[in-house]
Amino acid sequence: MSHDRSIRDMVAAVAAGKTSAAELTTRYLDRIAAHDETLNTLISGCADTARERAAAIDSGAAADTPLAGLPIAHKDIFCMRGTRTSCGSRMLDNFVAPYDATVVERLAAAGTVTLGKTNMDEFAMGSSNETSFYGPVRNPWNTDYVPGGSSGGSAAAVAAGLVPAATGTDTGGSIRQPAALCGVTGIKPTYGRVSRYGMIAFASSLDQGGCFARSADDCAHVLQAMAGFDERDSTCVEREVPDYVGALGDQGDDYLKGMRVGLPKEYFAEGLDDASRQVIDAAIAEFEARGAEIVEITLPHTELAVSTYYVLAPAEASSNLARFDGVRYGYRCENPVDLEDLYTRSRGEGFGREVQRRIMVGAYVLSAGYYDAYYLKAQKTRRLIAQDFTNAFENVDLIAAPVTQAPAFKLGEKLDDPVSMYLNDVYTLPASLAGLPGMSVPAGFVDGLPVGLQLLAPWFEEARLLGAAHAYQQTTDWHTKRPAGFE
Repeated sequence: MSHDRSIRDMVAAVAAGKTSAAELTTRYLDRIAAHDETLNTLISGCADTARERAAAIDSGAAADTPLAGLPIAHKDIFCMRGTRTSCGSRMLDNFVAPYDATVVERLAAAGTVTLGKTNMDEFAMGSSNETSFYGPVRNPWNTDYVPGGSSGGSAAAVAAGLVPAATGTDTGGSIRQPAALCGVTGIKPTYGRVSRYGMIAFASSLDQGGCFARSADDCAHVLQAMAGFDERDSTCVEREVPDYVGALGDQGDDYLKGMRVGLPKEYFAEGLDDASRQVIDAAIAEFEARGAEIVEITLPHTELAVSTYYVLAPAEASSNLARFDGVRYGYRCENPVDLEDLYTRSRGEGFGREVQRRIMVGAYVLSAGYYDAYYLKAQKTRRLIAQDFTNAFENVDLIAAPVTQAPAFKLGEKLDDPVSMYLNDVYTLPASLAGLPGMSVPAGFVDGLPVGLQLLAPWFEEARLLGAAHAYQQTTDWHTKRPAGFE
């Protein structure tokens, strides 16, 4: 079976006996063997256990499961029993998880076959996948360019056809941004829709698991299996999960007719690349042609999102990463002189430069002399940003915007300029601070590099996002494109 088939078709073919889980697994493992030395999308492969799992599925071990036989990869931030879970860091290079994250557990229960753990920016801190201890991931559309981050390994693996779907996490845009730069579909659910149990924390009030696939329909299948209440995660919301898959299957041609789509004027101001804007304008015109009503809106506190995020996220990171001290697990320096030396050298040698930078910023803004001036003020500003969206959704059903200011940039171009790197997330940070669901949908190309359209919906309206993206993808083919050499 072709690796370009949809997840719906793959699962149906396995169920009907037209192909087997073993055949699907072998096809994708062969593609990984042929291409991943160039792209570096995987940190750890699971070839042997994947073949065993596929054989068990073919023997009836996953009978009547919704994703029986589907190959998948997990971002290496999700714990997976008996498998190295590194978070892209030297600090956890030797850590083998003793349990499964809820996301891993639920997708396995749905019948998936895990092929490997994907590369990522260290502890999910980065926008280019260049901070990984295991080296940068390369964009399959042009291997001299970044794939985006922090979930760049997952996005690049799906774009290159090494897996049909992969999990990711989004703290400030880490699903939507790499999805846009790699030309795939990525969805970040509402904060609390997907359990964070077993997902190594960066910023606990922002981190949210999601997924990548080629299309909205594919994403619906994966999200259906991932989403839902989990009592082991105190931030997981006990709320019924809609039938995402069934809704798309029943969707008519007039889904977008009468839908009010808001365009935030702050996202189309100075800073957006002219060529990228033309792509976004064409995508919005397609929505209008399908019957959507386009409305200009304002999100007045957008300009404060970057500074707000880079106070709050580092503050939470400094607290979450305090557990990695060289004592209990993870990297430990050799021959420490005393306890202080153990802490200092283990953390200094185990964490990379970007992680150290954010820990120091976080510790600073939480310190007694600066808490009110920075952290408390950022929390108040976060509330204002969320209120902007509440006000906007009183008048529109959906928000459409760019994902990034420009297509992918070259490897190394911004690595030594952290402020420039942080600005890559200027269009994705506001929705993360508000906890909203968001998607990136392939919308075209600029100089051979993909451009994504960002869609945002009210809280817990992932079905609306998927429906709108699916309707758009019925009359466009950007999501079907493959990079040269990966057809």
